[in-house]
Amino acid sequence: MSFKSWIIQKYALRVKAATEHMAKNAIQDQNNIFNDLIKKASRTQFGQDHDFKNISNHSTFLEHVPIRNYEDLKPYIEKILLGKENILWPGKPKYLAKTSGTTSGVKYIPISNASIKYHISTARNAILNYVAQTKKNVFGGKMIFLSGSPVLDYKSNIATGRLSGIVNHEIPQWVKPNQLPTYETNCIAEWESKLKAIVKETFDQDMTLISGIPPWVQMYFEQILAQSGKSTIKGVFPNLNLFIHGGVNYQPYKLGIDKLIGQHVDTLETYPASEGFIAYQNDVNDDSLLLNTKAGMFFEFVDASEIFAEAPKRLTLEDVKLNKDYVILISSNAGLWAYNIGDTIRFTSKAPFKIKVSGRIKHFISAFGEHVIAKEVEEAIQNISNEMNLNLTEFTVAPEVNPEEGQLPYHEWFIEFENVPENLDLIEIKLNEEILRQNIYYRDLIEGSILQTLKITTLQKGAFRNYMKSKGKLGGQNKVPRLTNDRIIADALKTYKI
Repeated sequence: MSFKSWIIQKYALRVKAATEHMAKNAIQDQNNIFNDLIKKASRTQFGQDHDFKNISNHSTFLEHVPIRNYEDLKPYIEKILLGKENILWPGKPKYLAKTSGTTSGVKYIPISNASIKYHISTARNAILNYVAQTKKNVFGGKMIFLSGSPVLDYKSNIATGRLSGIVNHEIPQWVKPNQLPTYETNCIAEWESKLKAIVKETFDQDMTLISGIPPWVQMYFEQILAQSGKSTIKGVFPNLNLFIHGGVNYQPYKLGIDKLIGQHVDTLETYPASEGFIAYQNDVNDDSLLLNTKAGMFFEFVDASEIFAEAPKRLTLEDVKLNKDYVILISSNAGLWAYNIGDTIRFTSKAPFKIKVSGRIKHFISAFGEHVIAKEVEEAIQNISNEMNLNLTEFTVAPEVNPEEGQLPYHEWFIEFENVPENLDLIEIKLNEEILRQNIYYRDLIEGSILQTLKITTLQKGAFRNYMKSKGKLGGQNKVPRLTNDRIIADALKTYKI
């Protein structure tokens, strides 16, 4: 073992011990963070507007600070964009993370000097926990991070860009010699050109760790195999130990990526967001994620079924229950307050507090009151794929509210298969049964002859990539929503119908 590897192993054990301590003290840490956040932000404009000096506990916080989404916070963000200080958090943000959904406008999420440290340390801790647990040396070879461009713009002298690009500027010096692609390649804006350059730089390297959003990693793997002439990724990178993924549910991609890799490679899921690094998998044998309870964020949770109510009940860690879908709210040392990031999670454990991401509350279909959410369609497709050994690339679901004359409305599933199966009728039946099982409102609408059963529209290979390319959203952290409540994406995908 080299001296560097010995140092990393020792460091990894310290990180593992600190992580275990955090896991055992989550509630006390959350109380301390809450008090610290209120105290430090009391003299900001937001703190004065919401009478922070009279907030002494969570109950008074509920009285003074309502749940907010981006539009609610936008008046404060606009002042930050004009260069004003002490608006949401003392001073100015260090960065503004630029985000945008497939159908929504640009958002600017503040990242402070205090909060960026936790983005970096949490990513580091996730890897070092793995090293401590497995004793595998992922730092012995090259590590590739498929990310957005690190080229930053400026808004009132605040560096602005995609979160993955921002993080590139904060990577520790001791990691940089192992990091690929090069900075110059990472700066290429157009994804397909960038991917070709990444493949050229990496196909003959000793890769030990690969990180990225599954659909773009899958594309990278396919091009690596084409460039190298090898049949599997392990044939190209025999020392590859770890694939780190996040951003979307991995299960729909797992079969395809496993096939490309060819042999077992450990996987680790992380849950980073522009609003904060929320959770990460700290045990390679447990796919639940440890909630990051000592990282400058105070968490609240709202029962997903209540989030659209006028005054939904807001819970702290002490009140949550297992296997129940919650919308997660964040108050942070970047200046977010009771902020709804749009995700739903469910707790799989309370000792320690571990979660799984179950969907996006803003991605749903409720054209007729059915309120089908991402967790339900992803679980349905995963169960049927496992049962019938289906291999699909991507999918999304939309309502068809104006079907052909004489037909009832229905949910249309747009699926891109690796190989289109012959028994689509049976797949439709089984998918429909899965949604009926999970969603009582959908069942009522089917049984009441308001909706007919779902239909699958198969798409050409490359359909989702071509769609994303047409929207300038190819690569990086961009992803297609699993559900939409309109036909914007659906109508565009019709172009690629088989």
